[in-house]
Order: sequence, then structure tokens, then C-alpha cells
Amino acid sequence: MNRIAALVERVVRPKQKAHAHCDLPCGVYDPTEARIAAQTVFNATKKLIDLDASGLERENTSGRMVAVKEEHAQKCKEHLWVLWSDYFKPEDAEAHPELHGVIWNATKLCSAAKRGVDLEVAQKLLDAVDEIDKIFWSTPGASAAAVVQK
Repeated sequence: MNRIAALVERVVRPKQKAHAHCDLPCGVYDPTEARIAAQTVFNATKKLIDLDASGLERENTSGRMVAVKEEHAQKCKEHLWVLWSDYFKPEDAEAHPELHGVIWNATKLCSAAKRGVDLEVAQKLLDAVDEIDKIFWSTPGASAAAVVQK
């Protein structure tokens, strides 16, 4: 059986290695969903702070807003993890030495946004995602993705 497998591998093995920037074809990854989730966290936090209701209406509305805020903070974190683990490559981290720290900080801000109702935290999360977005679009893989999307 091993001889057959070796023979098949020798016959069908490609002559050249393929190289790709990311795990999937370019044009799949994009930080836009992380940005939308972070913006939702910011908006929900602001609405919670500005909520003008009382009694059961306040409890109901604030409970729903907290649920949305936490859901989108988690979504943002997951989108950032995917970019970090599947899109960004060692050469991106070399070109942008701040990348690891920015993503680490952004995911910590997602957790902080879930834990509390702090507009400053929500704004810092938006700012961190914006910074990741800028780094993303400066990488070679994003340049290829932009061409594919057009």
C-alpha cells in the first residue's frame, strides 16, 4: 500500500510550490466586520449611558443593549483573532512591529467593553481597530485583495 501511495504521489505531485499570503485566496479577509462590531459596541455603550427610561422599561432596554454590546464585542474579538491567526504573516509583523501589541490591546479592549459601560473604552476599541485596518491595507495581501474585489 505504501508503494502505491508513493507512486501516486510521484505522478501527481506539482512541479512547483504555490505561495500564498494567507490561508484562503486573497479578497476573503477584511477588517471591516471588526470595525462594524466595534462601532456597534460604541453605539450601544453611548445609548446605555444616555438611556432615558425608568423601571421595567429601563431594565428591559438596558438588558437588551448590554446583550448586543457584549455580542458585538465578542464578534469584534473573533474577527481580530482570525486576522491575526489566518491573515497576518511574519513579514507583516516585521514590517509593522507594533502589530502584535495593537491586536493584543484591541482584544483586551473587547473584553473590557463586555465587562463595563465605558465610552472611553469603546472609543479606544474603535481607534485600535482603525489602526489594525490601516496596517491591514498596507500589507501585500491586502493590495492583491483590493484588485480581486474590483
